[in-house]
Amino acid sequence: MKHFECQNCGQWLTFENSHCERCGHVLGYDPDYEDLIALVPERGDFWQALKDPARVFRFCANSAYQACNWLVPAEGPDALCQACRLNRIIPRLEESDHIVFWRRLEVAKHRMIYGLKRLNLPVLSKQDDPDKGVAFEFLSAADMPQDGAASVVTGHANGVITIDLSEADHVERERQRRDMSEPYRTLLGHFRHEIGHYYWERLVADQGRHESFRVLFGDERQDYGEALARHYEQGPPIDWPERYVSSYATMHAWEDFAETWAHYMHIVDTLETAEAYDLQVRRGLRRQQAEGTTTISQKGDSESFDAMIEAWLPMTYAVNSLNRSMGQPDLYPFVLSQFAIDKIEFVHELIQNSDRS
Repeated sequence: MKHFECQNCGQWLTFENSHCERCGHVLGYDPDYEDLIALVPERGDFWQALKDPARVFRFCANSAYQACNWLVPAEGPDALCQACRLNRIIPRLEESDHIVFWRRLEVAKHRMIYGLKRLNLPVLSKQDDPDKGVAFEFLSAADMPQDGAASVVTGHANGVITIDLSEADHVERERQRRDMSEPYRTLLGHFRHEIGHYYWERLVADQGRHESFRVLFGDERQDYGEALARHYEQGPPIDWPERYVSSYATMHAWEDFAETWAHYMHIVDTLETAEAYDLQVRRGLRRQQAEGTTTISQKGDSESFDAMIEAWLPMTYAVNSLNRSMGQPDLYPFVLSQFAIDKIEFVHELIQNSDRS
């Protein structure tokens, strides 16, 4: 995530801010310019950019629920922003908890969409492209038929990503994280994992990269239902850390790719954030300062995977140590083997060489 400042007073801002805590200016995120901008009233529901009055906006309609701070062009046809137009089903908002949980889902989803746009990946809505687009359905078990015929399962199918609303309940998500023996379980992680399934279809299947994929991840033609049952009956192989980014990645080639995709997005976004705040990590604890430091800006251009990993590994040691100093779990509770890094590089090259049309 890049660094944002109030264009009126210079206050540091977060991606989700809707007003400046120092000067009170109304703020909105402009997805076309990838910037959080200060606004002044224009007329009615229209707002002008403080630094460029010729640019006039409306807020996304979901701002009425405090679920979005993104902007749409004032004279454009859309009431919803680029991220919210991807929603196909949202929770019933008559329930107060549903509103709170939906807002949390939108925070994670908007951050994920930001990351995709920073990678220059196409983000198509199923409204615009029913075959190749993506859509989100946020469902609650309480809204499903009570005859037991249907349940809510977080997952992906043909471009439709379903998220169980209960994942936005911090207590329930922590219970599942504990029961599933997962060191990491977050809303943002769910979104990045499920969108990985979507981009497998777009960047591997649609572009005929099956053979190179199978060399690293295995044969995706293996029966998924059988693989799922075997995983939950037998668990992961004992040597899984030598080949996978997580134990869940061992279940099936599709899950291996989705987990690897999520880790790639974790790495890119975290490094961008570190660079935005000029964070530095010494290359070796015993080396003298004169020998230099590893700065995130040294990771090179977007093509340089080796430099990115060179920056990432010491950063994980540092941030995990910071968390332990506060008595918190590791920020990044994973150890990347060389095999896992090779898979992450596959995702990197897939994105860099993808057909963006």
